[in-house]
Amino acid sequence: MELDVRHLRVLCAIADTGSLRKAALQLGMTQPSLTTQLHRIERAIGGTLFTREQTGSRPTALGHSVLSRARPVITEMAALVAAARQEARDATGPGRQRRLRIGSVGSRAVAAWLRRVHERLPDTDTTIHVDVSASALLRMVAADQLDVAFVHESEGFPLRVPPDAEQRVLMDREPQFVELAVGHPAAGRPVVRLADLAGDTWMVDPTADHEYAAMRRVFSLAGLNPRVLQVRDNATAAELVASGEAVRPCQPTSPPAPGTVVRPVQGDPLAVRLLFTWRPNALSPPALDALYGELRAAYLDLANVNPAYAAWLARHEPVLPEPPDHGRDDQGRDDQGPYDHGPYDHGPAAARCTAGGPAGPR
Repeated sequence: MELDVRHLRVLCAIADTGSLRKAALQLGMTQPSLTTQLHRIERAIGGTLFTREQTGSRPTALGHSVLSRARPVITEMAALVAAARQEARDATGPGRQRRLRIGSVGSRAVAAWLRRVHERLPDTDTTIHVDVSASALLRMVAADQLDVAFVHESEGFPLRVPPDAEQRVLMDREPQFVELAVGHPAAGRPVVRLADLAGDTWMVDPTADHEYAAMRRVFSLAGLNPRVLQVRDNATAAELVASGEAVRPCQPTSPPAPGTVVRPVQGDPLAVRLLFTWRPNALSPPALDALYGELRAAYLDLANVNPAYAAWLARHEPVLPEPPDHGRDDQGRDDQGPYDHGPYDHGPAAARCTAGGPAGPR
């Protein structure tokens, strides 16, 4: 027999009442059936949980150990059921709160994007899930765990977009800059060459999809073979760069950490594609356009703060496509409201931010 919450409630009832008879009355059972249930539970565990005395039933040492673990489980289960029932009532009742579930890879644009969405949708419960793995986010979109996701795709290693997901390109080729110590011989140059860093140790995050393989591909095409370290911890990686022990690629919007500089690489050999992905029917076309537009605006605001990247964008404009005008009036407003969610009202939940992996230096 496998134990479940029912059996844990039996044990707690016996311990709380101190009597099989009283526990049976509390649980709405007969005493013989409760005694049989207790024996089955003890056989499943492999030890005696209660001793019978003239004054009642008392937990054994093993019983106390099991009870100490059973009570939190029962409490959590009760809370889970109560919360689920409340959410179900809110989702089907009048005045239900809309919910928008956003996923994103680690990017400095995420905070500004989320702030814009909150300002546009103050009454919508908007959640953000950040994960270093773009593939993991796409699987969550396909599994109806996210409505939209902002992901990047390493050049030469296309992502497997689920067949039931759609996507729009935010930027076809975002150059990856490089972060190096202020004392590095190449730090004083406005643009560094890949060959200038061939003797350095490079770092990548091993949890980022294809980042290591994409870097090796670039080095191979350039005829280089530098040492590459795989470092997950962003704080450690930043310290290694600042100390001059290593260099690492970074998003062009990244500010330099203390003791480091961020520089573009000549010819932009390292690049990723930025994608906006969504689950079909999660949002109306005007709502998707609005979300995409907010992401694009947040990204451009961030990019213009970095003079080197702003100059790069000026030389390559236009590189971020404008959202199409689906259902907008002459003032640019959506005909169906700021975000017409269509069929995807999920019910309320507390606003939250979850992280499925380190955002890293990206």
